Amino acid sequence: MFESKYSKVLTVILVIVIIAILGLLGFLGYDFYQKYYITNEASEFVDNYQGEVASNSNDTNTDGNTTENGTGSLEELNSTPTGTGTAVSGKKQQFKGFDVVGTISIPTINVNYPILEDMTPKALETSVVMLYPTNADYLNQPGNCVIVGHNYRNGVFFSNLKRLSNGDKITITDYKGGKKTYSVYDKFETTDTDTSFYQRDTSGKAEITLSTCTDASNNMRTIILARED
Repeated sequence: MFESKYSKVLTVILVIVIIAILGLLGFLGYDFYQKYYITNEASEFVDNYQGEVASNSNDTNTDGNTTENGTGSLEELNSTPTGTGTAVSGKKQQFKGFDVVGTISIPTINVNYPILEDMTPKALETSVVMLYPTNADYLNQPGNCVIVGHNYRNGVFFSNLKRLSNGDKITITDYKGGKKTYSVYDKFETTDTDTSFYQRDTSGKAEITLSTCTDASNNMRTIILARED
């Protein structure tokens, strides 16, 4: 009888160990999928992304007419901005079913992702997303644009924003084909409800704000401020 009970205990322990191993393998498999499949697919998209059309000295509207270059401004949100480069075809490129408003590259932390337009949970699970303003025409224009991404603590999306330092470079390509390089000039932590720095005075320059959860709390944010070179 003692041997029978002992055998049952060993069987239960063995089952628990097998379940734990399978769970660990599943977790490692998902982590591998995120790190390599998603990251590599995003990087390939960024490498081939040129906006909707090649840029030149004029903008062409959806009717085929050309207009002189202009600049938008976050300080004049009621105006109609125009960007540098040739006019768009009226349909943005897509990544996994989401409209892409541009791409972001940060060599220091190996970030290469499409910037998605749709601010939804599914979009945030797919890539990084433009949060503010909601009009994609303001990307790379004078004023501030906020881009957000998840921190999965594994290097995917904005997990490594905390490693950025002043002077690190960030390249943004917008959907009109324009490209600008930004330099980090500030990094801090704040609450998830703090938006005081969104509409900041940029002295007529283009700036970007990057935001993600801190490692310690989902209610706190790591914030990166960068301005165009």
